[in-house]
Amino acid sequence: MKRFILVSVVIAAAILCSAGQNYVSGATNTGKIGYVDIGKVFDEYGKTKAEEDGLEKIKKEKDTKIDEMEKEIKKMKDELVLLSDKKKEEKQSDIDKKIKSLNEYRKGVIDDLTKLKDEKIRDIIKEIEKVIQEYGENEGYSLIINDRVLLYKDKGYDLTEKIIKILNDGYKK
Repeated sequence: MKRFILVSVVIAAAILCSAGQNYVSGATNTGKIGYVDIGKVFDEYGKTKAEEDGLEKIKKEKDTKIDEMEKEIKKMKDELVLLSDKKKEEKQSDIDKKIKSLNEYRKGVIDDLTKLKDEKIRDIIKEIEKVIQEYGENEGYSLIINDRVLLYKDKGYDLTEKIIKILNDGYKK
């Protein structure tokens, strides 16, 4: 998310610099200007919630398997006390293998979920950007920027709710 904000700031700065150069060179553009709170759009987009719910479901399934693996290890440790020394060594070796397997599985789950979450976020951000671009083109905007780069903003230029409505209406279909 931090990378997205940084990219947005750089793009907005480049656009503003370009607009400033056009003004200085005498080129005037009387098009419309607006801004969007990308964070709010992301948070209130129905697809974001659906994707989060899907990821949470996957996480719960993986957590169930982790719990089962932990219970198996605990059971094996409990059995360890009742065994002879030779059998204890063999059992401990099995326990160590199970612990290693559990740790690898746990790390894999975390890595997979992180990668999947990042992909989902990227896809949603691309979709939001596409809707904003299409909205800007269709409504005759010269400039729509992320509100996080603004030091002052007049609420009359805020397009956030319109973009949220467009996204959610399209998602419901």
